[in-house]
Amino acid sequence: QVQLVESGGGLVQAGGSLRLSCAASGNGFTINTMGWYRQAPGKQRELVARITSIGTTIYADSVKGRFTISRDNAKNTVYLQMTSLKSEDTAVYYCNAEALPYPPYTYWGQGTQVTVSS
Repeated sequence: QVQLVESGGGLVQAGGSLRLSCAASGNGFTINTMGWYRQAPGKQRELVARITSIGTTIYADSVKGRFTISRDNAKNTVYLQMTSLKSEDTAVYYCNAEALPYPPYTYWGQGTQVTVSS
């Protein structure tokens, strides 16, 4: 199994910044694409950003230019630098990782709360 441990959430004022981290571990697994999703109250979980093992990234339109995803392959760790935060960024943020070679191939972290006060 692959374990994902998230950190870095919290309360911040609008316009502020936060950095989320997610470390993946699992003997015998190769971690491929990693990403961040979020779920606000009453809404579906949505993609925030993803990054492949070679550094290709995609972002939700709502966070482009404000959030930056990066990773350290040696540490199997993915980061999400969030700047110019808005109240609508308030959500539980979940780390996601795709790993081979054993099922279930996709894993989720426990989630970390990000609250942006206006």
